[in-house]
Amino acid sequence: MSVTTLDATSALVVIDLQKGIAALPSVHPSDEIIARSARLAAAFRSRQLPVVLVNVTGGAPGRTEAARPGGTPPADWTELVPELDRQPGDVLVSKQQWGAFHGTALDLELRRRGVTQVVLTGIATSIGVESTARAAHEHGYHVTVATDAVTDLDEAAHRNSVEKIFPRLGETGTTDEIIALLG
Repeated sequence: MSVTTLDATSALVVIDLQKGIAALPSVHPSDEIIARSARLAAAFRSRQLPVVLVNVTGGAPGRTEAARPGGTPPADWTELVPELDRQPGDVLVSKQQWGAFHGTALDLELRRRGVTQVVLTGIATSIGVESTARAAHEHGYHVTVATDAVTDLDEAAHRNSVEKIFPRLGETGTTDEIIALLG
């Protein structure tokens, strides 16, 4: 379903737009995703709506069949990209898992601000964004995904999230559609 409305107490949640992840090859150019996310952040801030910037600083333990990155990442790997123009009023959430809710204070931070809806952007569509969308839905938030402000490292995974998963969790729309609904 295309985005129809935004609650008066919506928050923007930007997933993993950090230097290390934004530098990885992706389906859609990272600079476009970053620019759209920055536009949304500016629009939310101008309306005094919460902006949550999420970065990932580690990984969940446990065995997987997928190879894990080896070595030490560069010192600035977890730093948010400067284009997001982090402001003192923004909420920073550092996570150790795929999703931004598990093991963090994200739900508490949103509830303290009376948030009932989240708008999601970021990288990777099928990992951090989808995990956060699923948890937001399970926590009772209305979920909207800015489909032109998300990308993935894998085209089929990206397409599956956008076409099959996100419509079951909430609504989707473009950056322009979401900004227009902000009024």
